[in-house]
Amino acid sequence: MEYIIIENIISIITILIALVFHEVAHGYIAYMLGDPTAKYDGRLSLNPLRHIDPIGAILFIIFKFGFAKPVSVNPGYFKNPRRDIALTALAGPISNILLAFLMYLIAYPLMLTPFGRSYYFYLFFRRFVYINIALAVFNLLPIYPLDGSKIFSFLIRNTNSLMYKIISSQIGFAILILVIFTGFYSIIVTPIVNIIISSLDLLIRNLYFFI
Repeated sequence: MEYIIIENIISIITILIALVFHEVAHGYIAYMLGDPTAKYDGRLSLNPLRHIDPIGAILFIIFKFGFAKPVSVNPGYFKNPRRDIALTALAGPISNILLAFLMYLIAYPLMLTPFGRSYYFYLFFRRFVYINIALAVFNLLPIYPLDGSKIFSFLIRNTNSLMYKIISSQIGFAILILVIFTGFYSIIVTPIVNIIISSLDLLIRNLYFFI
């Protein structure tokens, strides 16, 4: 029972860190590109309470899947709205990949110590990496309202972009629910997540070997 409680606490902590940095990254890049909305809303803070969505939190507790409160973005402040919306969207997944990379850099030397070889540290390390990479990959799916839909919209031509936005905004949520609750999530996302984690693991091992 004690192990289950501690494992759940570790999962909650890692999810909170991943979501908070993800949303702050959105807001910070938008701010750097000229949009102060996130700053005025207090969303550039690392305080989890500023980012938690009640419904998203309940879904996390029940289904182990949820969401944070989206950062508001006003494209009217951007010099190049189409490009800057995509950059703002991309910032979230990139922040999670960077967090996973930093965790690897920190964890590998610690694993040479008694603390680093402990079960709970290893569990935290693995959960932290997996959750951040999974969040990044999932959000890069080109399904509305995920970040990937904004990035994909930028990558296609203006005429196709408008059509894509109209269609995706109408059926995006339905597709998202199907992806999450029909097993397609495991088929699409999990293999990509495992490949990225294996690549990170190999990269860090080689990096420390040469150092």
